[in-house]
Amino acid sequence: MGIQDAIGELSSFLGQRLSLSKPDLDLHGASETHFPLTPPDAVAYPETSEEVAQLITICARHRCPVIGWGTGTSLEGQAQAPEGGVTVDFQRMNKILEISPEDMFVRVQPGVTREALNEELRATGLFFPVDPGANASLGGMASTRASGTTAVRYGTMRDNVLGLEVVTAKGETLRTGTRARKTSSGYDLTGLIVGSEGTLALITELTLRLHGIPEATSAAVCAFDDVPQAVETVIATVQMGVPVARIELVDVDSVKAVNAYAGSGLEEKPHLLLEFHGSETSVAEQAETFGQLAQEFGGSDFQWAARAEDRTALWSMRHNAYHAILASRPGVRSLVTDICVPISRLAEAVAACRADLDEAGIEGPILGHVGDGNFHAILLFDPENASEKAQVLEASERLVDLALSMGGTATGEHGIGIGKRRYMEREHGAGWTMMGAIKAALDPDNIMNPGKLVPPRN
Repeated sequence: MGIQDAIGELSSFLGQRLSLSKPDLDLHGASETHFPLTPPDAVAYPETSEEVAQLITICARHRCPVIGWGTGTSLEGQAQAPEGGVTVDFQRMNKILEISPEDMFVRVQPGVTREALNEELRATGLFFPVDPGANASLGGMASTRASGTTAVRYGTMRDNVLGLEVVTAKGETLRTGTRARKTSSGYDLTGLIVGSEGTLALITELTLRLHGIPEATSAAVCAFDDVPQAVETVIATVQMGVPVARIELVDVDSVKAVNAYAGSGLEEKPHLLLEFHGSETSVAEQAETFGQLAQEFGGSDFQWAARAEDRTALWSMRHNAYHAILASRPGVRSLVTDICVPISRLAEAVAACRADLDEAGIEGPILGHVGDGNFHAILLFDPENASEKAQVLEASERLVDLALSMGGTATGEHGIGIGKRRYMEREHGAGWTMMGAIKAALDPDNIMNPGKLVPPRN
């Protein structure tokens, strides 16, 4: 028994929805960042939860690896297939199943993207707030416990998933959570699956918490002479309890990149990008309070964006910053760090990161969701230059050590996958062993996304 036997069985009931074509396999073996191509042996396109259950039952019988795939936007190799097997692409499971405006929840299949969901919700006066930048699938976002620009106000996927339908390594379908806003009933199985990166089960349905579209929204851009001034402004804003919906940092290198890429016309200085949600009065008060704090720390060149189209342009610029940075040096690959530290240590962490990269001579523009202590350094390297790649891997490791020394984490939002697995024991100690024990209990044959997140099997 093995992978080819599983593929033979799968082809009999999926037919043309089981792809063996090289372009399809290569697409599902690629990475957004620095990982080499590692394609699966086949790609399946199920349309129902029942088909996913049958698929996993067949793969379990033949001990064939199973890897979930949403839109392929993960950054730590979570959806690649280092041990081969069958990738389960959820693009055909893209239905919005139920919208309950009264209870403020929605049920969706995993292939629904966040943009498609919010487009459908527009007429209800509700929206789903988690915004990682990419138009990711909601199943993938739950699997990696995604967050993004709005996490400082609305939380991460952990805070916005009420319940799940999943298929386990045995092919068993079960539901976790309820439609209630809270529960004290038993183990938090929903929380266990969210962030497990497909190593325990595949998500086939999600029940998500919705929020009311704010009465008023205002956005702003503010320049600073240096990054420490900007970060100190963020710390003061958060500690004063100003309920900003987004507060993002872009350093001068990031500004230069987005100016060249999109003609943004920002002054070549570090900037904070902000958004305020609430009533007309509360938004005005929040903006005024922030403006006073920013002036105290040297902020200048305020540009306010109250019109929807201006706000869209602002956040499109921020979301495209990664691609702008890559375009600034054609042919490069990147390693994207995403350490997260307590807010009181944020300025120190950013300064130490910048000093480390400058000393090592590494190109690494800094940006991120600084309102919750999470920031990214986009470390650029020539993929043909082994020495450059080794340098950025070493720099990434030093940044993880820095975060852990400050009581932070190796990853604020991108997850573990392949890329950060080597840091898990350092961060969690015996807790990582416990994660491996849970994985072994629920997936004894190690077919669910093997080689990711948890300790290697002996």
